[in-house]
Amino acid sequence: MKPLQILLLGKNGQVGWELQRSLGPLGQLIALDEGSQELCGDFTNLEGVAETIRDVAPDIIVNAAAHTAVDKAESEQELARTINALTPGTLAQEAKRCDAWLVHYSTDYVFDGSGDMPWKETDVTAPLSIYGKTKLEGEKAIIASGCKYLIFRTSWVYATRGSNFAKTILKLAQERDSLKVIDDQIGAPTGADLLADVTAHTIRIAQQRPEVSGLYHLVASGQASWYEYANSVIDFARQSGIEIKASPKDIQPVPTSAFPTVATRPMNSRLDTAKLQDTFGLKLPHWESGVTRMLTEFLER
Repeated sequence: MKPLQILLLGKNGQVGWELQRSLGPLGQLIALDEGSQELCGDFTNLEGVAETIRDVAPDIIVNAAAHTAVDKAESEQELARTINALTPGTLAQEAKRCDAWLVHYSTDYVFDGSGDMPWKETDVTAPLSIYGKTKLEGEKAIIASGCKYLIFRTSWVYATRGSNFAKTILKLAQERDSLKVIDDQIGAPTGADLLADVTAHTIRIAQQRPEVSGLYHLVASGQASWYEYANSVIDFARQSGIEIKASPKDIQPVPTSAFPTVATRPMNSRLDTAKLQDTFGLKLPHWESGVTRMLTEFLER
């Protein structure tokens, strides 16, 4: 039987890096980023990316590339739209043409962040930022193409590789006597490794069950504010023998308004994952287990 031909775009991002590990056992993996030479992985070059798909003729296209600089997107609207909407639309058209599956990652920023209930896939979208608007446009382009697709909306993504909120908080807590952390935004810290592993699992199932094509919410279970997330990180560091300068009473919860940003952040980033878990037979781990694992690996270096 011919091995699956898998094309991964955005290989060097947080999720893309983990996908190289999880997708490798599924078949022949070709992984590209914007700097790739022989084949085009540059999302500002729509025709180049389309030609890459025609040349590779993949069975699976996995798009881990995105314009994720939320504040910069407000002043780079054309670039954000090209990377987050137009090129994913091109990927979908090419996937339809060669009968490939397209796997794509989206965001809770497609919602307005109101209320305190986890968002379902069927809830009304109302993005507050250019980033959210362009990601929603990308979703719609993929769905309209008629290709076989798996779109995973996620939030609060971190990885062991590169910078992340937990590492930043740990560094600040070692350097400062006090910290202020936002406590009125709620979500679920979600590891890039979890996204990658679930992606590989769902691709295996999708090969046998094309009816699973659709939009899904994918985050770790549980929920936390950034303040609760920060306290969890610092408590773990203390228990691991790391010297922390800031005492527990000096880590202060503050509202979002204390840290103004160019782009509006959703207050409620909770996502309901029941559809994903039911469809693919999954039980998603609690967010603290993933963060603890990441910190353990980071602190042992």
